Amino acid sequence: MLDKNFLWGGATAANQAEGAVLRGGRGLSNVDLLPMGNERSSVALGDHKMLAWEEGYYYPAKDAIDMYDNYLKDIHLFAEMGFKVYRMSISWTRIFPNGNDDQPNEEGLKFYEKIFKELKKYNIEPLVTIAHFDVPVSLIKNFGGWKNRKLIDFYVRYAKTIMERYDSYVNYWLTFNEINILLHQPFVGGGIIFEEEDRDNKLEITYQAAHHQLVASSKVTKLSHEINNNNMVGCMLAGGSHYPYSCNPKDYQEAIKRDREGYFFIDVQARGKYPKYALKKFEREGLKIKMESDDIDILANYTVDFVSFSYYCSRTVSADPDKYKSATGNLFPSIKNENLPSTEWGWQIDPLGLRNSLNQLYDRYQKPLFIVENGLGANDELNDDGEINDDYRIDYLKKHIQAFKDAVEIDGVELIGYTTWGCIDLISASTGQMSKRYGFIYVDKDDHGNGTLLRTKKKSFYWYKKVISSNGEILD
Repeated sequence: MLDKNFLWGGATAANQAEGAVLRGGRGLSNVDLLPMGNERSSVALGDHKMLAWEEGYYYPAKDAIDMYDNYLKDIHLFAEMGFKVYRMSISWTRIFPNGNDDQPNEEGLKFYEKIFKELKKYNIEPLVTIAHFDVPVSLIKNFGGWKNRKLIDFYVRYAKTIMERYDSYVNYWLTFNEINILLHQPFVGGGIIFEEEDRDNKLEITYQAAHHQLVASSKVTKLSHEINNNNMVGCMLAGGSHYPYSCNPKDYQEAIKRDREGYFFIDVQARGKYPKYALKKFEREGLKIKMESDDIDILANYTVDFVSFSYYCSRTVSADPDKYKSATGNLFPSIKNENLPSTEWGWQIDPLGLRNSLNQLYDRYQKPLFIVENGLGANDELNDDGEINDDYRIDYLKKHIQAFKDAVEIDGVELIGYTTWGCIDLISASTGQMSKRYGFIYVDKDDHGNGTLLRTKKKSFYWYKKVISSNGEILD
């Protein structure tokens, strides 16, 4: 049985839900500039420079689902489901519009304070991501984003501002969302744009930015405990184990290599030092990562209190590049696993993979774990009675909840809580679509920005309410 204090809830991100970009004194952020369509990927990769809204493109984050004006009704719906925790992010540019302003934006600080007061009214614990794919555009223009070591100080000052201001409301913090995405989408993860002179040096630039984020994370962990000894600070991995395509030892070796790409970040954040395999990689590939004299001590002395991760699917990999002709739709290259069903977007459904991932992470780090994203993206439709009968989502979540219960009850994994991704429909990070819906609450908006924004409870809303009230004992 799960602990009686297990934290059930849901998750959103400011850039995918709030909207109201440039309102209330907010500045422009990198994720505001991801357009719908073919250019989204090249912008996310840092290959297409787009630092302002351009004619002919639709930018879904600009308005999102307007949680900025609707947070009261949305939080009320979360409370009706019985949420114990709500994972959210703070927009850096709502607090410091340029990222390094002399003074924080008081209107932005007051906005989040109102959210925290509303959550407190319903006894919902906030779990706050400090940077959820969020780099102020001004810092990209003037400093090159996380390429530049100066961002460490700007980030720490931002974190100090919000941690002190919200000390009486927030005890759970995440430093960076899915920090390993930096390797796969450098503009999204670090505000990195590759100029012409960078083209032959992309990997070194990206790992240098990673070092800056890792040092910043440790500094903020230290700061958080100085502000309030009860604060719990976590790191966050885009999770999901890699399976070898076959029992060919080369495929198995490829699976280990792919797992390490993500574990690299968490190894540093949770264990406090660069793993030998990473140092050997830097040496082998001639990557010269600049570190200051006290960086190693900072990383060693200020490790995270818990490890959080997202899990949507497992991935199957091979040492043979030709096998990827049947690759699935996930951001991470993956071969179609014939043993598993797939979502409409090609993500493979693997509940046992969640249990496997929990065991791998717990065995590796021996720190409490927190599942902070898990969900099914699907094209939900209202029936003639105005209802959304999303039994497919209930089935997906039921099997994943049972999987993490097994990890806790049978395997002995220490798990703090579970927040489903997109507890309310929001814009998809990968595609920008609204039609790729994850929520228990339907939001009337389409992929082109049309709709009333009316909120409607889905069938899964009532199901999840029963799950929470029974502490996961009732899953049918």
